[in-house]
Amino acid sequence: MRQTLDSVIAQTVRPSVWVIVDDGSTDGTPGILAEYAARHEFVRVVRRGDRGRRSVGPGVIDAFYAGLETVELADFDFVVKLDLDLDLPSGYFEELICRMEADLSIGTCSGKPYFIDPRSRKLESEMCGDEMSVGMTKFYRRECFEQIGGFVREVMWDGIDCHRCRMLGWKACSWDDPELRFIHLRPMGTSDKGWWTGRMRHGAGQYFMGTGLAYMTISALYRMTRPPRVLGGLAMWWGYVKAMLQRRPRYDDLEFRRFLRGYQWQCLFKGKRRATQELDERQAAVFEQRMKAQSASSSRVTRGAAVAAG
Repeated sequence: MRQTLDSVIAQTVRPSVWVIVDDGSTDGTPGILAEYAARHEFVRVVRRGDRGRRSVGPGVIDAFYAGLETVELADFDFVVKLDLDLDLPSGYFEELICRMEADLSIGTCSGKPYFIDPRSRKLESEMCGDEMSVGMTKFYRRECFEQIGGFVREVMWDGIDCHRCRMLGWKACSWDDPELRFIHLRPMGTSDKGWWTGRMRHGAGQYFMGTGLAYMTISALYRMTRPPRVLGGLAMWWGYVKAMLQRRPRYDDLEFRRFLRGYQWQCLFKGKRRATQELDERQAAVFEQRMKAQSASSSRVTRGAAVAAG
């Protein structure tokens, strides 16, 4: 946690307000957070009661909103959802702001997560797609965040939000450039009950979101090439199929699911990069139409609020 705290403190552009949500920690976390809040005026701490168990997905978003509710969102241009297990490069926030200012249609963005392989001790990419902002650090234009209705309190909230951005004409993206690469201290899917449960949870989340079986199968095959090889992708696929066989509920927005399926089929036929580029070009008209409807005379300031949960 101190690595994340120190890496945010060292940012060349710090958040105007950083709300850190202590989600019922029973270790030394409260003392550490109190230490940083005492030393840095922009750091605030919100403490929630111990729920006795972790709730990955919905619990993370509940904690995020517990922090967000303590700020007046309209006072800020940007809002960041940030996990407390990251080591960010010092220019991370500044670089993302510059790229969003250069392209006003970017609604959400991020860099790319890397982790230290426990066997080789080398940095490995988590191989997240360029068409998404990653869940552990989502940098949002406030206007976009409000228009998509914020985050869904379910697993795959961090995929649903990006697809909702595209439905409304915004771009969602991430960049694998050296200045935007960060270290994920707990690799994807290992924060609760190990990687097998985490990957199965991801597969079940894909089913909830509305992902088609064909797309999920291809995605799982690709994931089999990444650590933990074979079994990681297999766990994702089984999580999806198990949820399907159990007839679990799906995201209750039929228009969204149609949009998602259409995009995924285009990805299968054309490749994700080309399908995303073509979709962004089509949706640009939606964005332009909305921009024309808004006043062009509003002044812009650069203030950001970050909310972290741990």
